[in-house]
Amino acid sequence: MSAGDLATLVTLFLAIVVATPLFGTYIYRVMEGERVLLSPVLRPLERAVYRVCGIEETGEMDWKAYTISVLVMAAVAIVAGYVVLRLQNVLPLNQGHIPAQSPDLAFNTSVSFETNTDWQNYSGETGATYLSQAGVLAVRNFTSAATGMAVAIALFRGLTRRSAKTLGNYWVDLTRGVLYVLLPVSVVGALVLVWQGVPQTWEPSQVVHTLQGAVQTIAVGPVASQEWIKEMGNNGGGFFNANSAHPFENPNGLTNWLEMFALLLTASSLTFTFGKYAGNQRQGWTIFAAMYAILLVGAIAAMHLEYAGNPLFPSDVLQAGLGNMEGKEVRFGSAVSGLFAAMTTGTSTGAINSWHDSLMPLTGLVPLFNMELGEITPGGIGAGMYGMLTIGAILAVFIAGLMVGRTPEYLGKKVEAYEIKMAMLTALVLGASILGFTALATVTKPGLAGPLNPGPHGFSEILYAFSSQTGNNGSAFAGLNGNTVFYNITGAFAMLIGRYGMIIPILALAGSMAAKRPVAASLGTFPTTGVLWVVLLIGVVVIVGALTFFPALSLGPIVEQLLLNAGKVFP
Repeated sequence: MSAGDLATLVTLFLAIVVATPLFGTYIYRVMEGERVLLSPVLRPLERAVYRVCGIEETGEMDWKAYTISVLVMAAVAIVAGYVVLRLQNVLPLNQGHIPAQSPDLAFNTSVSFETNTDWQNYSGETGATYLSQAGVLAVRNFTSAATGMAVAIALFRGLTRRSAKTLGNYWVDLTRGVLYVLLPVSVVGALVLVWQGVPQTWEPSQVVHTLQGAVQTIAVGPVASQEWIKEMGNNGGGFFNANSAHPFENPNGLTNWLEMFALLLTASSLTFTFGKYAGNQRQGWTIFAAMYAILLVGAIAAMHLEYAGNPLFPSDVLQAGLGNMEGKEVRFGSAVSGLFAAMTTGTSTGAINSWHDSLMPLTGLVPLFNMELGEITPGGIGAGMYGMLTIGAILAVFIAGLMVGRTPEYLGKKVEAYEIKMAMLTALVLGASILGFTALATVTKPGLAGPLNPGPHGFSEILYAFSSQTGNNGSAFAGLNGNTVFYNITGAFAMLIGRYGMIIPILALAGSMAAKRPVAASLGTFPTTGVLWVVLLIGVVVIVGALTFFPALSLGPIVEQLLLNAGKVFP
């Protein structure tokens, strides 16, 4: 990779390291109801929300009530979104006579945005009206992200409270997450994007005449206000079909860097928030180190593989130093496009600035593996932390406990059979959904009609689709025709399983841990800070992921790369 590509990676990582303690502390203070800089402005509005909605600010919930609240919010939002998408052709703010979405597509879309996935089986500028985009989908970008943050905070409380029966109040956590964390930063971010040329208008699509005399329709709209929250909230999706490769969403190298920073910011900062709850910042930095060790290895590999290019190209093409530019924007280049692919799947963002279908086979392995790990490096907003703490930390202390022959402990609390069952359930539900739906698609006629490519790449397109939807990522290989009844329905259920199949056992684990009394550390207590703990965390996460998904990955990107090296391509 070039020096400029390397500088992009280094400056991005350093900026996140600096921002993590600052924003992480701010999130902690907001979620615990402490006074912050924005309190004089937002506190009256927060109280008004509680008064109008009948929320008792000081009333807390046990894990069952917290879970029910999350599920009720999801059910109401999914139904409301479905109704709007089915009726968008007769509702106002229809900028271009856009038709209503079909029943299966509306179901998929509504589930997608409520689960923080933002998978789109439609073209953004022609499949959704301004009302649907701004009044339904963009609102979900805030509420679904805030829900993930709220669940993570509830888990933090469960792990660190002593003999408690409650985890907080979901409605209070949701309100604070939107008002104090997501909304203010998104306003500033949107203004920066407008400054850089991203449209923010309610004007209809513009019809222009080209120099050749042709008529062209140029879609515009309230783009900037949705672009920043889609990145910061780890939502993904796109106002335009081309997503963050579109110059109206991502005009230049500066906006590209800022959008990568935004998609990493909140998920990374929650590691420091966790340290604040634990009363030991080394706990948070340890989780941060494990997350970024995995993420950076994948990112550097993706950048190198894309910059090296296709080995079947003539040597003079490779020596030109452009790398694999198929499906990429010249203003970003091959290596930085590989970096974006790794970052957007290391989080559960799903925004893309190049077509992942055109990545080199082993580069395509990086986003696939990121999603199949559960997107915990650093993962989605909140989801990355609760995934890492259950799939990683709880299982890691269990293994460490077996090594020393005593009951495992985490943060001074014993991890017993019930907690291990809940942690294993969160790990198994991902593999069952991804591999189960992939298997179904590869043995049924409707499933096999989806891929546009033959051979192992076609299999990768199917595997990627269900990895992305179960992982609540939302990016696609772009070589799969997903707008069919089969893929709309199976994809919607994959998204529901990936979201709530994890949240329910995680909140159950949090409730169980909250009720436990801390035990005194002894010589047999395995330390959960330091280099050894980081290595163990990384090992558990990678090995669990590899054992679960390596056979499927071998049938897709790995065998495709081996065949490419041997000169075998598929027309």
